[in-house]
Amino acid sequence: MKKFFMITMMLVAMITTAHAQGKAEIKFDKTLINIGTFPESASEKTVTFTYTNVGDAPLVINQVVASCGCTDPKYDKKPVAPGQTGQIKVTYNGRGKFAGYFKKSITVRTNAATEMTRLYIEGTMTE
Repeated sequence: MKKFFMITMMLVAMITTAHAQGKAEIKFDKTLINIGTFPESASEKTVTFTYTNVGDAPLVINQVVASCGCTDPKYDKKPVAPGQTGQIKVTYNGRGKFAGYFKKSITVRTNAATEMTRLYIEGTMTE
């Protein structure tokens, strides 16, 4: 009985410790950026998404994936400390694409409590 009680207490202590550890949390200033209207001759546009780690553990961005090859995301792979900010730069290249309205998505995967966030860029390219 004494052994069972000790094992139960150790298990409760381990679960409590694991649960009490902090979790990162990502918060973006904007999740949609409108590039506006631009001509096909100036079809390469870069935007910056700024985020903050509002959690209490280091934030790690594991992966950033664009919805198509015309959109190229760049990000820093170093952990972001609690309270600090980071950036994801996204370049859209409409060269060779059809003119008109577009909306592209960028999926961000992190170690945060919200593991996946979707960002969007939109605009209109004229001929």
